[in-house]
Amino acid sequence: MQRKDHHIKARFDRQYRKIALRVPGMKRLGQPGWMVFRVVFGLLFVIAGLLAVLPVLGLWMIPVGLLLLAIDLPILQGPVSRLLIRGRRWIALRRRR
Repeated sequence: MQRKDHHIKARFDRQYRKIALRVPGMKRLGQPGWMVFRVVFGLLFVIAGLLAVLPVLGLWMIPVGLLLLAIDLPILQGPVSRLLIRGRRWIALRRRR
């Protein structure tokens, strides 16, 4: 089981690094001292994303919140990394068309 967990963590880390290269400030958020910030803001983003009917909030907040939470919660790393991979593939397909 430990090998599988390592594979999931490594895949999540690769996906996170790819995002951190494109989004300013994401590299800093991945540092160990930011855990409380990530958890609090991750939960706030997910909750706010569920309130997407309001004009300022939107569904885009849910994946961002899950990404922030997945940094510290290993149970979310597998699903979030799969979501990131599928999202990147979907965007690449749309760009080709």
